[in-house]
Amino acid sequence: MRVVFMGTPEYATSILEALLGWDECQVVGVFTQPDKPAGRNKLLKPPHVKECLLNGHPLIPLFQPSSLKLPEIQETLRALSPDVIVVAAYGQLLPQSVLDIAPCINLHASLLPRYRGASPIQAALLAGDAYTGVTAMLMDKGLDTGAMIGYAYLSLDPHIKAPEVFEALAACAATLTLRTLQQLDAVFPLPQHNALASYAPKISKAQGIVDFSSSSTVLCRKFQALTPWPGLWLSSGLKLLELCVESSTGGYQPGEILALDKEGAVIGCSQGSVRVCYVQAPSKKPLHVKDYLAGKRSGVGALLS
Repeated sequence: MRVVFMGTPEYATSILEALLGWDECQVVGVFTQPDKPAGRNKLLKPPHVKECLLNGHPLIPLFQPSSLKLPEIQETLRALSPDVIVVAAYGQLLPQSVLDIAPCINLHASLLPRYRGASPIQAALLAGDAYTGVTAMLMDKGLDTGAMIGYAYLSLDPHIKAPEVFEALAACAATLTLRTLQQLDAVFPLPQHNALASYAPKISKAQGIVDFSSSSTVLCRKFQALTPWPGLWLSSGLKLLELCVESSTGGYQPGEILALDKEGAVIGCSQGSVRVCYVQAPSKKPLHVKDYLAGKRSGVGALLS
């Protein structure tokens, strides 16, 4: 089976590695996003998929087009003569002219039609879902709207954070990809029920601003979903590096410091309270809350100022 793979982040790399290790598959080309500036010095950083390919399989053709709509890119794709195109977190919608070249299978990190869009894993954590999964889908011109041809399920521990979910779902997606391709001629595509669909837009940095007027449960879900980026941070720029529910009951003045001990600071929310253990000021190293406050003349009030 001749396969063209399209993907960009680490989640996609796990699927690519599974394809590369499968004897029945020949990866004839890999498409990923262009290198992008990163860090303070804005040096170009290659996508995770590119690093994987160059380190282990440098002879496989690699393409980083700015757009799949370019006629020369589509001609290159046709010349690869793929039997199937496997897509995972690629970062671009595939135009109809590409969808017509070969069956395109997307491995989306949610149980569709729930959480279509760019941030399905974060959306599941923000909602407090008990489980999530990966959907194998025959792509159409819509955004994650194609007919479904396979599922993999994952139970979510109440305290799990986004990076752990990404890692677990990447493993699920890799296994599901091979199973789907092995059974591709026998599967019966199931159309999505659009009335049940929800959308998970791209995460923005502003979503990381802490709001103690929410409940402690909601605030901790944000911490789980938005770790490591953008993280949770106060208007002062102080980042909260470790946070958990202290209590889910009781009403307090939002932001009130209820206790300060060797375990951290307990802060009141409109419903319940949270415990903050480690913090990080801009351009400073991480510190335990007590060590951070020790150098502040205004005492515990400095945590929120």
